[in-house]
This record gives sequence, structure tokens and C-alpha cells, in this order.
Amino acid sequence: MTATFDDADLSFDDDSDVVRAPTNDVAATREHDPINLSADAFWDEDATAWERSFAVLRRERPVSWQPRLETQVIPDEDDPGYFAVTRHADIVEVSQRNDVFVSGYGVMLDLLPPMFIEMGMSFLSMDDPRHDVLRKLVSAAFTPKQIKRIEDDIAARAKRIVTEAAGKPEIDFVHDIARHLPVEMFCDMFGIPPEHHDAIEHAADEITAFADPELLAGRDAADVQLMGSLAIHDIAEVLCAERRENPKNDLITSLVQATVDGEHLTDYEIGSFMTLLSVAATDTTRHTLTFGVKALTDFPEQRAWLWEDFEGRIGTSIEEFLRWGSVVLTFRRTCVEPYTLNGTEILPGDKVVMMYISGNRDEEVFTSPGTFDLQRSPNPHVVFGGGGSHFCLGNQLAKSMLRSLFREIHLQMPDIVAGEAKLLRTNFLRGALEMPFTTNVEEVHGDR
Repeated sequence: MTATFDDADLSFDDDSDVVRAPTNDVAATREHDPINLSADAFWDEDATAWERSFAVLRRERPVSWQPRLETQVIPDEDDPGYFAVTRHADIVEVSQRNDVFVSGYGVMLDLLPPMFIEMGMSFLSMDDPRHDVLRKLVSAAFTPKQIKRIEDDIAARAKRIVTEAAGKPEIDFVHDIARHLPVEMFCDMFGIPPEHHDAIEHAADEITAFADPELLAGRDAADVQLMGSLAIHDIAEVLCAERRENPKNDLITSLVQATVDGEHLTDYEIGSFMTLLSVAATDTTRHTLTFGVKALTDFPEQRAWLWEDFEGRIGTSIEEFLRWGSVVLTFRRTCVEPYTLNGTEILPGDKVVMMYISGNRDEEVFTSPGTFDLQRSPNPHVVFGGGGSHFCLGNQLAKSMLRSLFREIHLQMPDIVAGEAKLLRTNFLRGALEMPFTTNVEEVHGDR
């Protein structure tokens, strides 16, 4: 098959249930891999169990054909499945070949409502040239120079957050520490007033809860996503009107004043920006910090090494915290022209899913990848993507927040003990809903 298709095909009808790419005749005839990454039971397991399966696939079938998800947000009996990409080098290749593997048909492993993709994915689910134009509108706020300018503010907020929690004998680390700073920084950058902070955080949590049965609590996953997006769009609409009358030094003002192809962005487009970044800027940092603190408990020799020279060692350590946590599990692309990836022929219409957590455990790239090693260098993880035009915009901000929060934990809570985290169950984010935290070993683990 040699057919290709272009950006003109990146469309869908308002009444359609899914964003559907043109398919090919081969997809439905392929044999599914015996290791089923699409089963609910697979995603119910923990990262250790995932790695056993990924290790086999990396070694024997690095690009494997998988069935459609057992449970889909939008059930689609015509979905033939997808290629799972598990090796680091192949993830990087897919990431950097944006001309072949496009984002316009959706970037999630699951099939999501077209309305949600419009409302919540913004430039993440676009391809160049429009992706490049829209991304540049917000990129200035996330440059290393800009992050350096606000580092004192980040550090002051981190100190306040940890100080407020430090006086409690036992805390829920996620609720009392990890969640606060990312939400505050996101809201400040956009100019969102404090009275809307809780609503933004709740909406972002709802958007990422689509595959977690407990969080959904019997609700329809698609409805939950859409309602979360609507809540953020409502706030964005109010702020856009205010900034047109009273401009300020924030992202909302910049977006209101910006033009694309000679036209101003609509409130809807700005709301989509806000929805995307509310999730990207809040959840990932929160969960990386949580898994990092748990690792410092589980590997006390690594904690001791970092505490001995925190300022000199935190830079290298941050990279390992990111690799170890591997919070973003998957992202999808769609093939638009015939391509051979690691010996596997991929055809137009085929979905290709990058398994980032597997790439971050690739034995061909990382020595002893199952070891938590804060001295690991180099550390070419794919936490922020494997390069290309969709490389994570907020990577410098995330690192700055992590650095400040770990610093305050080191200064104020050096004898940290984290209990077992209650994990979020999705195929998109590896997250923690809660995690007990104390400086008393017996309180968390019991008398051994």
C-alpha cells in the first residue's frame, strides 16, 4: 500500500463519535501480540509488572501490534488497534519524524470525544504549520530566561508550602505538599485570581481521571472530560473579557492581544490553551515529586548522597527523579505515509503509541535501568518527549519547581518517610492520589 494523505484529511464532523483517520486494508488482518498492552488488567498492575512485559517486547518485538483498548472512552468496534513502540531509539525516531507521524487525529492512546480534543488539546493535537504558530504564542513564557526571572518566586512559594505542612505530625504528601506549587504557578502565569484556583485544580484532575474507575465513580468518562474542560473555558471567557478592558502582565493578556494570520484568537481558542496547560503544568510535576519522595524513602543511601551536597547534586538528581517517575506513560501519533520503523512496516492510518515508561527503562540506553541512581549521567530520558516539535514546553518550569520543593524538603524534613501511594489508574498518567508521609517510621510502616 502506497497511498498517503495530508492535512486536508485532518477533520471530523461535529456529529461523529471519534476523530477517525483514514485506515488501510492491512490493519484488520494483522495478528495481535500475545502480550496484551490493551487489557484493563495490564493497566491495573504497577510499574514493576508493566516493566516485565515491556522488557520482553523491547528485546523481542519492539514494535508490536496491539488490539484496541479493552475499555474505551468512546467505544469503537471499527478500531483495528495500534502499534506499541517500546524502545528508546524508536520513540525518539517517531517523535522527531513529525512529517510522517502526525498529531492531528489525536494524541491519546484512548479514543476521546472530538469536542474534548477541540476544547482541551489545543496545539498538542495539531500539526505544523498551525501548531508552530500557536505554540510560539505561549513559548516566551517558558524560556530558560523567563523561568530564571521567576525562580525567587517559585522558591518562596515552595518554602511556604513545606513550612505549613512541616508542623503536622503526619500528612498526606499529595494533598498537603505536592499539589500546591504547580497549581499556584500555573494560575499566576495565566493571571487566574485565587478564587478560581480550586476550580482549576479540580477541573484538571477530572480531565485526567477518564480511565480511573474509582475517580469516575460510575460517571461517563466522556462527560467528565467535557465538564472539566467547560469549567476551565468558563473561567477563560471571564478573564478574556477582563483583560481586553484591563490588560495585565500575564499570559491571558498576551493571548488576547496576539494575532494569528492577522486575526485575534477567539475566547474558545484561549480556553483550549488554558485547558491543555492546566493539566500539563499541574499533574506531571505533582506526581514526579511524589514518586521522587517515595524513592528517597525506599533508597535511603541515595537520599544520604543527595543530602550531603544538595546544591551540587540536585541538578543530576532531578533528571533521575523524572526518569524514575516517568509520569506520562503514553502518547499517540498517526502515520500518514508508508514508513519502516525498526524493521516493521507501518502504513497510512496506523496508530503508533509511544510507551515512554518503557523507553526510560531501555537497557540499551540506561545501565541498570531498574536501579534508582541519582548519580546517573548522562540521563537521556524521554519524559518530556523524544524531541521534535512537540517536546514539552514547560520542562524548565517543571525542573525549577522540583528543585525548590526538594530543597525545602531537604532543609525542613530531612528524615522523610513516605508510605505506600494510592495510585491513579489510567493508561496516560502514572499518578498518585494520596501518599501518607511522616518522619516517624513506625507510624507509616508499623513496628518491624
